[in-house]
Amino acid sequence: MSFQGLTKQDRSYDCLQKLIGQELIGIPLSAPLTPYKVIYCLPMQTISMNKGTGVVTSVPSDAPDDWAALRDFQTKDGLRKKFNVKEEWCVPFKPIPIIDIPELGNLSAVKLVKEMGIVSQKDKEKLAVAKDRVYLKGFHEGVMIGGVADGMRVSEAKKFVRKMLIQQNLAASYSEPENEVMSRTGDECVVAFCDQWFINYGEESWKNSVKEHVLSKNFNAYNERNLTEFKETLDWLKKWACSRSTGLGTRLPWDKQWVIESLSDSTIYMAYYTVAHLLQGGNLDGKGVGPLGIKVEEMTNEVWNYIFKMGPFPQGSTIPEEKLAQLRSEF
Repeated sequence: MSFQGLTKQDRSYDCLQKLIGQELIGIPLSAPLTPYKVIYCLPMQTISMNKGTGVVTSVPSDAPDDWAALRDFQTKDGLRKKFNVKEEWCVPFKPIPIIDIPELGNLSAVKLVKEMGIVSQKDKEKLAVAKDRVYLKGFHEGVMIGGVADGMRVSEAKKFVRKMLIQQNLAASYSEPENEVMSRTGDECVVAFCDQWFINYGEESWKNSVKEHVLSKNFNAYNERNLTEFKETLDWLKKWACSRSTGLGTRLPWDKQWVIESLSDSTIYMAYYTVAHLLQGGNLDGKGVGPLGIKVEEMTNEVWNYIFKMGPFPQGSTIPEEKLAQLRSEF
């Protein structure tokens, strides 16, 4: 977070206190949007401790792992003693119906854990299957019941509630790697905001056009998982850093201190490949003149706009219009 402008000082923060996990067990908490005024921090064996605080919100109604863990503490006195968990921290709490999912009802986790014969939170393989089933069907077919998002589909409610919590200062948005990323020096990498140029793949009109196509009858993903991945990727795509300060590559035309990042470079120059044979022929060093007889100095920004961006014919250009039309047609 300190590398993303979320702390008082950029890239540094003061340590206020050091704790071990055991000290967090049983602390009373206030959670947004739940009717329980107070909930308690409980241990859970399936949570990754390498992200954030290691404390996550429990949703036993629709998260099989969460329900299995809560049920273990509610029914197993020995487990409570092992982790020093008091009965009043877990036993009085019941799953609250918040999502109605076709075929799974409004307590999908409770239903599947029972149907699949999941005995405890240690049944990892069965829980993984149950989780996939609930999350996939719930995200696309589930409807919220009660609360601030009542009547919304889960896919819509997720964005709505996120925005509302941030506006009410009950949540903060930050970024993290999807998986652990280690540098060549052995350091764990974080997401940092830097002076950088980006390609805006999340531009709304383009994104909406692609979404409309993906959801139309003209598009066939062949199975539900593929379609889900298309939808999720389109929602995820925003800005992609397209430049770097070191290494081989093409200088960024408008900011020469940067080199175009290799993945972006390989996206951009594909456009040039569509016309390179007419401009250069077989001369890879650019010294010769290609089949259309066009010189390097004639290829102005206005000419490229005509070819690549459907721009107007460049006034004053010495290149005949039929040749430029041929280049545009190739692209």
